[in-house]
Amino acid sequence: MKFLFVSLEALSLDLTYRVLQEGHEVKLFVQNETEKDVGDGFVEKVDKWEDHIGWAEVIVFDDIGFGKAADKLRSEGKKVVGGSAYTDRLESDREFGQNELARAGVSTLQGRTFSDFEEAVKFVQSNPSRYVIKPSGKAQNEKELLFVGQEADGNDVINVLAHYKKHWSNKIRIFQIQQFASGVEVAVGAFFNGKEFVKPVNVNFEHKRLFPGDIGPSTGEMGTLVFWTRRSKIFELTLEKMKQQLIESHYVGYIDINCIANEGAIYPLEFTSRFGYPTISIHMEGVTGEWGRFLYLIACGEEVTLETKKGFQIGVVIAVPPFPFTDDRTFRKFSEDAIVLFKKQDTTGVHLGEVKKDGNDWRIAGRSGYALVVTGSGITTEEARTQAYHRVANIMIPNMFYRTDIGAKWISDSDLLLSFGYL
Repeated sequence: MKFLFVSLEALSLDLTYRVLQEGHEVKLFVQNETEKDVGDGFVEKVDKWEDHIGWAEVIVFDDIGFGKAADKLRSEGKKVVGGSAYTDRLESDREFGQNELARAGVSTLQGRTFSDFEEAVKFVQSNPSRYVIKPSGKAQNEKELLFVGQEADGNDVINVLAHYKKHWSNKIRIFQIQQFASGVEVAVGAFFNGKEFVKPVNVNFEHKRLFPGDIGPSTGEMGTLVFWTRRSKIFELTLEKMKQQLIESHYVGYIDINCIANEGAIYPLEFTSRFGYPTISIHMEGVTGEWGRFLYLIACGEEVTLETKKGFQIGVVIAVPPFPFTDDRTFRKFSEDAIVLFKKQDTTGVHLGEVKKDGNDWRIAGRSGYALVVTGSGITTEEARTQAYHRVANIMIPNMFYRTDIGAKWISDSDLLLSFGYL
């Protein structure tokens, strides 16, 4: 079949390349100018995706922001995997997402949306408590701007709001002040075919901070532990309740809700209404069936079951400077065109991030420093961790770094989730 992948930042390169390896024809469009060289030498690239709509049998959008285009193509009878205007808003407008969850009968945390920093400061002063600052819109992609308050009276949040007003007011146009809740951070996601959720569902544990031990700035994600299950109370209490809204919006693709679970309830924090990164690469470690066939069937609205491994999978992000920040000077000095070397010529479990192919060599591309995702699987989390980090040890990139503790909290997290009644 013929697949056209439409990408904002080339983050779906890994999936595009897998579909190509399965024997299908693929074309990849990358929108951001700084990422235009990502995937060169691996897949065929195009300069204008609209010119290839007639060629494609399936069109895959890999990020939010393409919802209106996907809606239009679906209305014209095209087979599309990707968002809708509704699901784009679920992710980009935090308040809207929380309101839709509440409308579906899901427990939510109290929060208010602001566009004025002084008004937000007055709110915290009048309602002293522990809060989280969450930028909305485009600014939420700057993960280092998310701030989790530590002080019970909210004074640290007030100080950060003052700093944001002085230095980031041009970037943070709208933001949410959300009540803090302690517990286990856990997410649940599933593919949706426009009519039904595809089973099994995916329960996952993200590691967002830059350094081991959850220290340092928030990143998009440094790695994740996942497992597949046909039944999940976490899913039933959260994502499953959004089924009717997803049907009405004609959504097709993967959707995920990140939550805090404690003895009182499961509180959704945010939607990811698209492929997650590095989540989709970790899915590719755990799914044993063909991706091209699967994407085609869900785009057609056909009933399909995912074939998955038992046990656990983990993914480890391999990064280079300036990740997780944006700094062209640092990228040019330390990472531009850096070569990716393998001690043994074995790329099993190695997934493409922002790289390109130069002859037989893999080189760093783009500008972000998000280089590779390395995965492993096993019946236990320790088996999965051992396999993944064994594969990481085979890779050499100048100045590369990664977290060494992906999946290490499973015992404590699972004990708590079991005691809460969610596993």
